[in-house]
Amino acid sequence: MSPVIHLAVAGLLALAVAACSTAPAAPDLTPPPRRPVDAKTQLEYGNPPPPPPGPRY
Repeated sequence: MSPVIHLAVAGLLALAVAACSTAPAAPDLTPPPRRPVDAKTQLEYGNPPPPPPGPRY
């Protein structure tokens, strides 16, 4: 077989493998929950500040 045919077959094989692969899982972008304020922090800094306002759309 000629090199052109080898290259075409290799390209088709690469396309077939790429078509069968799965997409990566989407990363979890939710922020972690806030930790509760312990007694020592409340004594040192007072009451915790209010939560930040929600996202504005």
